[in-house]
Amino acid sequence: MPLLCFCELIAECGSASATRQNFWSDSCICRHYGSEKCILFANAGTGELAPLGAITEEHFDKIFNTNVKGLLFTVQKALPLMPDGASIILNASIVASTGNPAFSVYSATKVAVRSFARTWILDLKERKIRVNAISPGPINTPGLDGLAQTEGVGNELKAGLVASVPMGRLGKPDEIAKAVVFLAADDSSFVTGTELFVDGGAAQI
Repeated sequence: MPLLCFCELIAECGSASATRQNFWSDSCICRHYGSEKCILFANAGTGELAPLGAITEEHFDKIFNTNVKGLLFTVQKALPLMPDGASIILNASIVASTGNPAFSVYSATKVAVRSFARTWILDLKERKIRVNAISPGPINTPGLDGLAQTEGVGNELKAGLVASVPMGRLGKPDEIAKAVVFLAADDSSFVTGTELFVDGGAAQI
């Protein structure tokens, strides 16, 4: 079974940074994969720390435009190019289920993403397109480093996150990728509308 994964899409269609709100053009969705299987991993995401008293309209619009509007219209644009029986995986986050200081706007966007997975399975049921959400916990990525203004603050942030994870470490990007492959493959053929936590237990305690 051919799988169309996020990295293959980026290789086909250019860098993610160049097309943040519309990751892939019409010409590259499912281009080499025919009608047997098509998988869309919608991974729109940006975040900035801002406590309630410091939230501005610019901050709100930036986060919602990328994480919610960008993801919604990426999926919408892909739909006409996707065959019946395709699989859509949305990248949510455990922050949709937990409380985190100075992260309320970002958290709200991920609640919206989780809701999309529930509602879109009804919109797409006639086409037998599965939609699932994956919710990573703290993952050791450059994006995590970007939340901190200095290296010292970054180290402190990571130490606090590690302390919140029962498995006692940050996750790895490939651990998320493996979970996405499961949701994309026939191994999960009776799984839709669900949220798969890949968080070392952080949101479960």
